[in-house]
Parts: sequence; structure tokens; C-alpha cells
Amino acid sequence: MKGLIGKKVGMTQVFDETGVVTPVTIIQAGPCFVTQVKDEKNDGYSAVQLGFGEVSAKRLTKGEQGHLGMAKSNKQGKRGGKNIPAVRYLREFRTGSAGDYAVGQQLTVAQFEPGEKVDVIGKTKGRGFTGNVKRHHFAGGVKTHGQSDRWRAPGSIGSATEMSRVPKGKRMAGHMGNERQTSQNLVVVRVDPERNLIAVRGAVPGAKGGLVIIRDAAKG
Repeated sequence: MKGLIGKKVGMTQVFDETGVVTPVTIIQAGPCFVTQVKDEKNDGYSAVQLGFGEVSAKRLTKGEQGHLGMAKSNKQGKRGGKNIPAVRYLREFRTGSAGDYAVGQQLTVAQFEPGEKVDVIGKTKGRGFTGNVKRHHFAGGVKTHGQSDRWRAPGSIGSATEMSRVPKGKRMAGHMGNERQTSQNLVVVRVDPERNLIAVRGAVPGAKGGLVIIRDAAKG
């Protein structure tokens, strides 16, 4: 398993030796710490839980501090009994080789190499309450035949005779964005272990500073 938690820094472009430009997204990934290892015997499935984003221990609840194995005498965000710092984010990665990991182990971007494909998961930008044209790409109505102010209206949303209701799944206005989305098969362009940076080709979901998950390509 290859996986990390990180934050989206932004987009830029890089040039190769022949002068070909490639748009890339820079992600600050890791260092991540193994906070829990789950197996078939005790948990019913095999997975590894990673922690990311070191913070002061005062920002964690007592339950979170206990989960990370932090001693009572160590409240300054230092490494506790499990050799894990106080981390803000916890995410789980399913893997069949969970036994290869140990609690407290540190993972960095060095596990990735340029040229391999990864999946990046993030939350899309929230757009608030939007209409049909923006949310579902409706073409809109005509501005002729006595209709001049209904161009962005949804039109009919259900019949009044046989159905007498709005059908389930009807595309209508509503909240748009802020949804989990996966960009698949993104090629790793560059890796900088010293600064914990990784550059992948193309765009990834979310705004700058948004939390993202990098993992092996499921269909690569």
C-alpha cells in the first residue's frame, strides 16, 4: 500500500528537457504517522490509520489524546507512549499488508516515484445554493413566444394527472459542491522528499489548503 494525507498547495507548470509544458498540482504530503493498525482477527478487516498535521495537544480531546497514546505528563504535543505527535487529521487506508506497518512509523513522499499513477481524493469547492443552469447544465428556455423572463427556470417538474408528484431524483436547484471526489490515474511528475512536496499532472479536487488523500491508482 502507498498512501499519504496532505494539503493542496496550488497549481503551476513544469517543463521537461524537450520544452514540453505540463500543468501540475503541488501537494504538501506528510509526514504521516501510523496511528493504528487493524487486522482481520480483531477488527474484521485489514487497514492502516494514518495521522497528519501536527498541532498542540491542547487542541485534541481527551479521547483523541488517549487514542494517540499520549501520556498525562506530556501535554505539549510531543511524542507520547506510542511515539506519535498530536495530529489533527486521521484517515484510514484499506490494505492487505497491514502487518507490514507498526504504530508510530513515519511515512513520507519518498514512497512515490515519478512516472507512477495515483488517485487523489478531496472535497470539491462549495458553491452554495445554485440553480439548474449552473448545477445541472440546463440549456435554458427560449426568449420568444411570449417568454422573455423564464430563461433559467426549471420548467415542468412533474405531471398533475397520473403522477401527481415530483419524481425521485429530479434534477432541481440546490446545494452544489463540497462533495467527496476522486481524480484517478494522475501521473506523479516530481517528488521532493526534503520539503514533503509531490507534483501530480492535472487538477485535483478542492481549494488551496484543502485536505487531500493520495493513494495507489485503483485502475492504473
